[in-house]
Amino acid sequence: MKIGARNLITDVPGLYVGNADNVRLKSGSTVLVGEKPFVAGVSVMGGAPGTRETDMLAPDKMVPAIDALVLSGGSAYGLDAASGVMDGLRARGRGFVVGEATVPLVSAAIIFDLLNGGAKDWAENPYRALGLAALNNAASDFAIGTAGAGSGALTGTLKGGLGSASVVLDSGHTVGALVVVNPFGSVVQEGGRFWAAPWEVDAEFGGRGIAPMGNPLAKPVSLKMQAFNEKGNTTIAIVATDAVLDKAQATRMATVAQDGMARAIMPSHTPVDGDLVFAAATGALPLADAVPDTLMIGHAAALCLSRAIARGTYAASPAAGDTLPCWSSKYG
Repeated sequence: MKIGARNLITDVPGLYVGNADNVRLKSGSTVLVGEKPFVAGVSVMGGAPGTRETDMLAPDKMVPAIDALVLSGGSAYGLDAASGVMDGLRARGRGFVVGEATVPLVSAAIIFDLLNGGAKDWAENPYRALGLAALNNAASDFAIGTAGAGSGALTGTLKGGLGSASVVLDSGHTVGALVVVNPFGSVVQEGGRFWAAPWEVDAEFGGRGIAPMGNPLAKPVSLKMQAFNEKGNTTIAIVATDAVLDKAQATRMATVAQDGMARAIMPSHTPVDGDLVFAAATGALPLADAVPDTLMIGHAAALCLSRAIARGTYAASPAAGDTLPCWSSKYG
């Protein structure tokens, strides 16, 4: 197992990510799109999710593949980013054809970032335009940290952000993760050491190592409870692979990847978080042996998600009006 060339989800061949954000708004949208439709699944473990078109990803539903996945700020307003993505895909001739109609299939999830210090006084919902802009920006290379849907993200104690990471397995399959880090919980321990430290590779988020555990029961109590009612919550992610997976296997991949969130955020999957993981499989590389290969793909997805959560927070940059410090300002 080794890191992919970019250490981004776009190390999975045929996948591209685009960001669009608004500095005044302190929010934005991020889109993952493929060269062609891909198999997808979803796992929701938080108590307060905000989603669009996730029911069609269930293994028993007829939709075989989708065109794009959208992660957005804006709470319920941000779900309209998917409308902009649909507009852009339809203009390209992408989508499910029914007679004379073309319907792009786009699933989306949002974080709550309405109380992060940005201006939310819009007269017209800005997220449709942000979604379209993010689609038009889709490329193999993209920014992490204060970018796209992570541009206004906050953790319980620090500024959050957009994170990504990848690995290439011994089987030849590539696995990657993309995440908007905006949890109620904290992603760091004392001294800025990340909960995800055991899975860090090549000092990709500071190389501080693992902090002494101390009393783990005291950690959640140390969080300021106003993180719930004054800042907002939810971590949303995508894990992806080039393996040939069906919808049930993709759903299992998303479910296993939730372990990566639990390892990197303390606490995670709370009643006030809408924690969600999408899975995407491009189907470029067959499985040699279904059980061991899917086991390792799920394991790699969880590892990548933990690392991506730390990387997104580590890469966050300060901006005017921030309500929390970023990692580099406090610990760098």
